[in-house]
Amino acid sequence: MADFPLLIEPDFLQKHLDDDQLLIIDLCKHTQYVQAHIPGAVFLDYGHLTAMNKPTMGLLPDLEQIGKILSLLGLTADTQVVAYDDEGGGKAGRLIWTLHALGHMKAAMLNGGLISWYKEEYPLSNEAVNTAPSDYTANYTNPSVIADADYILKHLEDTDVALLDARSAEEYDGSRRFAERGGHIPGAIHFDWVQAMDAKRNYRLLADDELQAKLDTLGFTADKEIVVYCQTHHRSSLSYVMLKHLGYERVRGYPGSWSDWGNRADTPIEV
Repeated sequence: MADFPLLIEPDFLQKHLDDDQLLIIDLCKHTQYVQAHIPGAVFLDYGHLTAMNKPTMGLLPDLEQIGKILSLLGLTADTQVVAYDDEGGGKAGRLIWTLHALGHMKAAMLNGGLISWYKEEYPLSNEAVNTAPSDYTANYTNPSVIADADYILKHLEDTDVALLDARSAEEYDGSRRFAERGGHIPGAIHFDWVQAMDAKRNYRLLADDELQAKLDTLGFTADKEIVVYCQTHHRSSLSYVMLKHLGYERVRGYPGSWSDWGNRADTPIEV
């Protein structure tokens, strides 16, 4: 089986639809999946990828939950996963980040997702796909891609660590809040996840040189460790994939994100 890069184009996927060990996972709404999806794709409800401890949302699921879900999808150590959604990559990115946390690195995101696939007239299907279940054992063996509040608190003054806030400008400055407190983590730099998308190219990521220029201007240089967050680590999961695609070696996602930080009493904020 061919090696898949982290970010793949529709023409690449089209050529490999019949590959052995390929698992295409659709993270669109179920109504969309029933209507039309990429041939061979299996449906995964995004809610199964996260857990909650209200008011904190978007946490990593426990190992029993994620292991059961991935076993039902037929995941094995040799499986090449391709994830896609129809919203620009947040849901697909969250699956990829979760797989990376589990140590499963054979995961790719379809650039532009269902939007690019459909608009560029690649084949679609409305036949439901069920895979043979596996016996996947889940363990979070790669904690280097995970940050929590304690980790961030320890590194607030660390010039080697940069914080990327992928929320809207209004969430970042505190004028719009979805937690007890509004604002952002001290020192965090704003880079709205939609700024990484190219609507003119069917919601693919911007070209690599454009993305890198934006990141360099903001101080997100590849020599630093970058911690990405949003409200729950949904939108910022696209930021994670973007950075890894560009070759950043040290990238962490913050599960729970602002729904955790903004609802705690022991975390500083800036507005």
